[in-house]
Amino acid sequence: MTLTIVIPCYNEAEVLPETVRRLRSVLQDLESKEKITSNSKLVFVDDGSKDQTWALIERFADECSVVQGIKLSRNYGHQNALLAGLLVAQGDALVSVDADLQDDLGVIEQMLDACHDGCDVVYGVRENRETDSAFKRFTAENYYCLLAFMGVDVVFNHADYRLLSRRAVEALREYGEVNLFLRGIIPLLGFRSRSISYRRAERFAGESKYPMRKMLSLAFQGITSFSTFPLRLITVLGLIIFVISSLMGVWAIGIRLFSDLAVPGWASTVVPAYFLGGIQLLSIGIIGEYLAKIYMETKRRPRFHIEKLR
Repeated sequence: MTLTIVIPCYNEAEVLPETVRRLRSVLQDLESKEKITSNSKLVFVDDGSKDQTWALIERFADECSVVQGIKLSRNYGHQNALLAGLLVAQGDALVSVDADLQDDLGVIEQMLDACHDGCDVVYGVRENRETDSAFKRFTAENYYCLLAFMGVDVVFNHADYRLLSRRAVEALREYGEVNLFLRGIIPLLGFRSRSISYRRAERFAGESKYPMRKMLSLAFQGITSFSTFPLRLITVLGLIIFVISSLMGVWAIGIRLFSDLAVPGWASTVVPAYFLGGIQLLSIGIIGEYLAKIYMETKRRPRFHIEKLR
């Protein structure tokens, strides 16, 4: 089988030489074991980097025939860069992996074995989150639980380290949505899959390209792209507010009729005004998020443009 490893890159000049060295070693080892063919490739996707990432990719492509490069015209984001690599790259099996060397590259051989056994999708799943801070570990694990609660089919503790067969990639090509959340799309393909656990290491060099702002954006993307639960929650909140407001009305009338403690007009104006106002603003915000998604989808803008191929 011909293997292609797709590596999205954004300002990864510090780690790229080591990444290329280790991935070439993986290909050589797999070829020596006759697991893959000699024309297997490494495809690096430069997602509009501002450092020397593309210059390094060009240099490695000139020096080594197994290295290929795709340069996007600007920064489109990790998910779009990854999709660009998957849709452009050739090969019978495609493995996506980040350039930071945190994912265990030794798992690729197990992924290939699972693919030989008939699996079209093989997920790399983290055994634990020892390398994460307590805050990130808590938020990440609870986010996966939240997605599952909302009915989104995701693999717990799986990011974007996975193997896709050629058949799975061609099926993925048919998904034309602009708001990409590949962790939610891949399970929708429905092909036979398997999960393989691994231990995630510390970042080899450089800084994380996923600060809090980007992580929150991806989190909202996953929820609003795959679940209508927040919209239905608004209906439930409306019903709850109606019941509470009715009970408050009964309480206010009771205070007025059977005691002298009532402050004229307070209960009937201030409390409902604040309560309903907050719920209305929250509801408008949720509806606005979905309208924004519809707005972007109806434009049908390209998800990426390729500037150069090496």
